[in-house]
Order: sequence, then structure tokens, then C-alpha cells
Amino acid sequence: MDARWQWLAQGDAVTRATALLLLAMSVVSWVVILAQWLVLLRRRRQAQPAMAAFWQARDLDTAQQQLGRQTPWLQPLVQAVHIAQAEAVASATLAGQSAHGDRLVRHLRGALQLVAARLQWGQTLLASIGALAPFVGLLGTVWGIHHALSALTGVQQVSLDQLAGPVGEALVMTAAGLAVAIPAVLAYNLLGRSIAVLEAQLDGFTHDLHAHFAAAQPLQD
Repeated sequence: MDARWQWLAQGDAVTRATALLLLAMSVVSWVVILAQWLVLLRRRRQAQPAMAAFWQARDLDTAQQQLGRQTPWLQPLVQAVHIAQAEAVASATLAGQSAHGDRLVRHLRGALQLVAARLQWGQTLLASIGALAPFVGLLGTVWGIHHALSALTGVQQVSLDQLAGPVGEALVMTAAGLAVAIPAVLAYNLLGRSIAVLEAQLDGFTHDLHAHFAAAQPLQD
């Protein structure tokens, strides 16, 4: 076995479990980072042209069909307009129809929250890994040092060479924890900035939807 991994083979169950946990956290974080980066890159490229094309459509149904083909993740916003308009048309009183704007705000708010929640996918996991990985690595270090010192119990003469190897190998766990945490934290911040830019665009689009369709609320004859 490679000398670099000998310390893991000689470790106990806690050492191995800690190492495996760090490995799993690293794999999961990189999968989330790559998947989220690709999704956000595609959606940021799609968002602005799709919103511009929406306002060039002849009617709401055509606009919704275009969004369904180009950016299906934006459809909840247009569906919210459809629902609010249907409720206004179905209302039997002018008072009920006059509340169309309030219903539209409520439905658009819910749709925007749904879209934003989907954009935030994976962020909580990255934040958790970034916060926990250093402590998991520190646990491995402390346990490794404890294990090394326990092995020296009863030894009459203890030299620096006997301690340097096991202690140095235990410190690898701290480095491993940081190696897992740093990419997760950096990705969380960078992806969060991209999500914030996209959410700002969606917020503006939602306000435009409300301004247009609230002013054009349907009234019964």
C-alpha cells in the first residue's frame, strides 16, 4: 500500500468514517456546484430574450406557449396571471372584480417565490457543507492525535520521530476538511450572486406583468 495512505489503513473505525464522510461531502458539493452552475448559466442566457419575446407576442396564450418552449421554468408567472384573470371573470359582483389587482399580486408573489425557490436549489447544502467540513476535519485530527498518543502508552522512551509521523498524518484531516469547505463556500457566494441577479430580473418582469394585467383587468358586461 502507498505510504501516503498507510495512516488510513492503520486508523480505527472513527478515522475511516471521518475520512469517508469528508470524501462524500466533497463529491456531493462538486456535483451540486457543477449542476447548479450549468443550470444558472443556461437560465441567465435564456431569461432576458424570453422576457423580451413575451411582450412581442399577440396575446397571453401565445406568450405562454413561447415561454413554455424557451423557458418552461418561467411559466408559473404567466399561469398566475391566467388564474387571477379567471377569478375576476368568474366573480359575480363588481366588488369581486375590483379586487383583481390584489389577487394578481397574491398569485404573482406565490409564483415568484416558487421560481426563486427552484433557483436556490443546492444553496443550503453548499452552505451546510462549507460550515461543517472544517469541524469534521478537526474531529478527525483530534481523534487521530488521540489514537497516536494512545498507541505510545507504556512505551519507555518516546522520540520526536515517533510522534511526528502520526501527528502529521492526523493533521491531514484538518487540511482535508478545509479542502472540502473552501470550494463549497466560494461556490455558494458566486452562485448566490448569479441567483440574485436573475431574481432581480424576474422581480422586474413580475412588476411589469402586474402593471400591464392589473390595468387591463376584465369586467363583465
